[in-house]
Amino acid sequence: MPETLSDLVDRDRIIDCITELFLATDRKDWAAVEACFAPEVRFDMSSAGAGPATTTRPSEIADGWRTGLAGVEHIHHQAGNFVVRVNGDRADAFCYGIAYHYRARKDGRNTRVFVGSYDYQLARDGMAQPAWRITAMRFTLKFLDGNPALEAAE
Repeated sequence: MPETLSDLVDRDRIIDCITELFLATDRKDWAAVEACFAPEVRFDMSSAGAGPATTTRPSEIADGWRTGLAGVEHIHHQAGNFVVRVNGDRADAFCYGIAYHYRARKDGRNTRVFVGSYDYQLARDGMAQPAWRITAMRFTLKFLDGNPALEAAE
């Protein structure tokens, strides 16, 4: 449990950073997505079929999502059950997440839903007004529902 007011502020800022990542993705605001990450990120979406974990740059993450989500009309993330542990200028965070993807299709198979959890590591960025940035992100897929080939031709 947080012990000081500073701990509570850090926890709130960490959750804000993660929430902004989800919201920026939903808006397809790729510059805002990149701003949530540190310059180098340990990135693991392998449970959702995205290949092995790797260390990468925020621009590569945003470019991958820009390309992968180009055919999706609407994206909607919901996150909750946050657990945050702060240790000085580093933090670990966990949350549940659901991502809805929607694309109108003639066959009526319009949605795809990813349900799982996220593990994050964050660090303060060291700027004059310190902000938390994501240094590692792992998504663990529990299940996928709906149309797995949402973007495929009908």
